[in-house]
Amino acid sequence: MPAFGSFALLLALALSGYNLFAGAIALRQLATGARGHVSPERLAETARRAGIGSFFAVTCAAFALVWAAFTNDFSVSYILHHSNRALPGPYKFAALWSGQEGSLLLWAWLLAAYGFVLRIRHKVDVKLTAYASTILAGIQIFFLLLVNFAAPPFALVAGTVPQDGFGLNPLLQYPEMVIHPPMLYLGYVGFSVPFAFALGALMMRYPGEKWIHITRRWTMVTWLFLTCGIFLGAHWAYSVLGWGGYWGWDPVENASLMPWLTGTAFLHSVMMQEKRGMMKSWNMWLIFSTFALSILGTLLTRSGLVSSVHAFAESPIGTWFWAFLVIVLAVCLFTFILQRDHLKSEHKLESLVSRESSFLFNNLVLLAACFTVLWGTLFPVISEYVQGNKVTVGAPFYNRVAIPIGLFLLLLTGIGPILAWRSTSFKSIRKNFILPVVSFLVTAVVLIACGVRPWQGQGALYSLMAWSLGAMVVTAVGSEFLRGAGVISRHTGQNLFASIVQLTRRNTRRYGGYIVHFGVVVIFIGLAGSAFNQSQEQELSFKQSMRMGPYRLECQSYSQDTNANYDTEFALLDVYRGDKKITQLAPEKRFYQASQTTSTIVANHSTLAWDLYVVYAGKDPDSGQPIIKVFLNPLVAWIWIGVIIVILGTFVALTPNMTAAFAASRSRVPVGEAPAMAMSKGGD
Repeated sequence: MPAFGSFALLLALALSGYNLFAGAIALRQLATGARGHVSPERLAETARRAGIGSFFAVTCAAFALVWAAFTNDFSVSYILHHSNRALPGPYKFAALWSGQEGSLLLWAWLLAAYGFVLRIRHKVDVKLTAYASTILAGIQIFFLLLVNFAAPPFALVAGTVPQDGFGLNPLLQYPEMVIHPPMLYLGYVGFSVPFAFALGALMMRYPGEKWIHITRRWTMVTWLFLTCGIFLGAHWAYSVLGWGGYWGWDPVENASLMPWLTGTAFLHSVMMQEKRGMMKSWNMWLIFSTFALSILGTLLTRSGLVSSVHAFAESPIGTWFWAFLVIVLAVCLFTFILQRDHLKSEHKLESLVSRESSFLFNNLVLLAACFTVLWGTLFPVISEYVQGNKVTVGAPFYNRVAIPIGLFLLLLTGIGPILAWRSTSFKSIRKNFILPVVSFLVTAVVLIACGVRPWQGQGALYSLMAWSLGAMVVTAVGSEFLRGAGVISRHTGQNLFASIVQLTRRNTRRYGGYIVHFGVVVIFIGLAGSAFNQSQEQELSFKQSMRMGPYRLECQSYSQDTNANYDTEFALLDVYRGDKKITQLAPEKRFYQASQTTSTIVANHSTLAWDLYVVYAGKDPDSGQPIIKVFLNPLVAWIWIGVIIVILGTFVALTPNMTAAFAASRSRVPVGEAPAMAMSKGGD
């Protein structure tokens, strides 16, 4: 099977190479009118089929590695170092992306899968798809070179083959790690597709904005995968690392956040290009940057360039990635300089009080956030290179900059939807802003009356601002829904809920976006709760108890257990609220025999108000008594609820609009009477 996997990777490299060179020759012939022995159309078709063939070849290689894991083939070095006989089945599957060689193979396979879908949908626009396919083949060749020569996943063990493997990293032996990395990689890899379309459109001077319409769903799906991956990672960190938080500004966390920030900026600013023919160059560089940051994220995750609890692999492949990044940026810059006259804006910004300006500010703030994260992430590397000392950048640096930026973004989330295109009149501002501003002020006053004291520290001030701005955004977005639904309700007699559903179906992109904004507000509400986190640590022996907020924890026992994969120590703690027992928690510490390392499994009692988060920290070496750490984290559940709302909103935005004929059969509302619910033709 290792020989089969290695052959499949070589075959995939050959097919991708043919896809690139035959595709490039065909496109060159089509552009210049030159003719060879084979017509350019036929040559392009063979290139497309070679790209499809490379998908099947890489799939065979991925299957071979998974097969080796499930059959305990420890003659394969990668399997020896990332699996063992006692490893449960789902984690044997997860071994595919637990190390550097496997994760690069996963990158190559996902890219081949995206390319497969793109190539079988080539009739959407044959020529543009041919450009995109050829560019994807170039990216594919880079990753196939890596897995064939720099980090081969089927390298064999020298000498005697051990009877058992060294096991999977204990931090990865958690259910979310079976889906978190693939989600993240689907996001990273997926941005290759809009990048390929954008670069291809620029190379061929593609007329109009059709390439954006073709790639809009690709971009949104990719953004959704990356969003899910980031928050699954946050939930994993919260559940496994045992420090009581979900985001620590770890370099690898930052690596996933940066392309998400530029991708979010692109999804907003691209609407200006569609609606007003503006920011064409800006959008092109946004998608170029997003792809480059995805490559940088893979580099940071897999090369060991920066120290991280998430960096599970170290190797010298960084040079390959830096070279690839330089080539990518050089190609982008050369093509942009050559074709920049094709990207002239059709209109200019007419007023600072307009929808366009809100998108522009939104982009500037997102890019400022991205630059801050990039600078903080790479500063230790830069300082070591310049001064010889690695200077660590901690969470306070990021929080000092990122929190105000996040609050400003939240403000724009509320303002943007109620501004008009081109220019907003004073009358419209007064009409649309009064209610949101009143909502902001009332929320702030109520919070202060409830005991939030913004003058006592930055944490309370930021929380007050987040909740008050959240109320403002919800009011603004809710008003948009109610205004449009009210018109439908008056004309059809439907109840308000049915009218809102119909309104949303008429312009799924616009109202799906509003649902996403609502989800973002809910996430901010959860994040703001961190200002009021509490924690304590105590030795807790049999029948002793400790208090945290409204809860009392009483120790019932300490036990040990063992299975083929690990030994475990755990505490059984009864949790009381008043005199009523509400649950029993069992935090544990595991010791994995194969890797001779330990891992923490947190016990958590989650409610909408707070999480009771309990960690078994082991035994005090002096007293021999067990140590229990307890955290009371307010509002954390709202973060995960907000993410679900964001996912729901994105699905709504991806859903095709209700057709005009079907809408007419459901409602007699004249479109012009309710601009907010206008039938979408690419509107927001």
